[in-house]
Amino acid sequence: MTDIATDILQLDDKLSWGVISAYGAPTIGVGYMYLLINLYIMKFSTDVLLIAPAVMGTIFGVSRVWDAISDPLVGYLSDKTRHAMGRRRIWLLASIVPIGLTFIMVFSPPEGISGSWLVAWMAVGVIGFYSAMTIFIVPHMSLGAELTPNYHERSRLYGLRHATYTIGSIIALVSMQLLINAEAQGEAVVRLTAFQLSVLAALITAGLIIYAVAKLRERPDFQGRLKQRPYGAFKDVWQNPHARLVLVVSFIENIGSAVIGILTLYIAQYVVGAPALAPAIILTYMIPSSMSVPMWLPLSRRFGKIRLWMFSMMLTGLSFGGMFSLPFLEPGETRIFAFFFFAFFAGLAAGCGGTIAPSIQSDIIDYDEYTTGERKEGSYFAAFNFVFKSAAGVMIFITGYVLQFSGFVPNQEQTMTVQVAMVTLYGLLPLVCYTIGAIMFSRFTLDEDEHARIRVELQKRA
Repeated sequence: MTDIATDILQLDDKLSWGVISAYGAPTIGVGYMYLLINLYIMKFSTDVLLIAPAVMGTIFGVSRVWDAISDPLVGYLSDKTRHAMGRRRIWLLASIVPIGLTFIMVFSPPEGISGSWLVAWMAVGVIGFYSAMTIFIVPHMSLGAELTPNYHERSRLYGLRHATYTIGSIIALVSMQLLINAEAQGEAVVRLTAFQLSVLAALITAGLIIYAVAKLRERPDFQGRLKQRPYGAFKDVWQNPHARLVLVVSFIENIGSAVIGILTLYIAQYVVGAPALAPAIILTYMIPSSMSVPMWLPLSRRFGKIRLWMFSMMLTGLSFGGMFSLPFLEPGETRIFAFFFFAFFAGLAAGCGGTIAPSIQSDIIDYDEYTTGERKEGSYFAAFNFVFKSAAGVMIFITGYVLQFSGFVPNQEQTMTVQVAMVTLYGLLPLVCYTIGAIMFSRFTLDEDEHARIRVELQKRA
């Protein structure tokens, strides 16, 4: 590290554990909700509500089209917000009620409706849930970039956020197991269990958000720093060469990863033949994802955030690429062992990416301040969030139709054609996408020394 970078690290105060923990606390509830939606809602819809996979795929696809409006709108408006509480925390408070209500709605369709009315209910619930999450996620990620300008402290902040998010996801696995067990007792038991769990999650998440809002503080000097109209703000995002590269890379890698969540239960049941082990397999992914965060922080200092993120992309691609072999392995213990083996290393990679990626994205925002003099974290994280959800929407849409037209039949043994279609999406596609993403990201140049130079110039201006 150069002397100038060292000087910057000394100038920037470290965050207390109280602030870091308060920032990460709400993501326990958010991680819980997202995992339960992403892993179980498709299976809940097809196997319990008996909605066609293609219909649910269309609903998720439409929700991504709506995100093209809602994500940039929330990001821009939060950048422009002027309030005594700051630009971000008022949005966190506003997200509490819609997040809770739509999450309950998705898992609690009235028993008396069916057909087009049931589809409409689920469409409103799913689209509403992701819209409500946008109200929380974009300002929350933006707040993280504002809490510290320190190059490595950001990795520590987002690393804990990733860990708490993963903890929420692990708790969701327990709920998913309860729902899977309830399926054996009939539709009525599944519906009741889903309703009770969704209400409890909504209340706990609300409490965690309120705690974060009460504990955290915002920089008043960042208010009023965005002068442009929406088009100009997002034009700046795209014209930022570092942001443009990361947006393209993120879209490519998320095309590969989006299908992973939605197909894990299908792979466990219809390819590996061990549906009861699905929560344990996902836990094998989640534990190293969360527990490895302290390992990645010193490694990012030693090897640099750029190299480490590239490494996480390649490890993710190779881990899921190995999943393609599952239908061709000996049924039984061999397939189960391979599934656990690849899931463990995919979890390690996720811990690295979840820690480093938002930290690098925050550095990109500092470059924007250096070139434009504005602070528009919301616009940037809206763009990053939109890319993530757009890729997810595209793949969920495609997955629904692939399942339907490959001959998928719910709750039946699947043909080899269906199994190969599943593992092609689940294994080969992530391998190709993450490899392309890593190669492209090798051109990224905003490293620690360049960021330090930018921070010195910004401090001189201040």
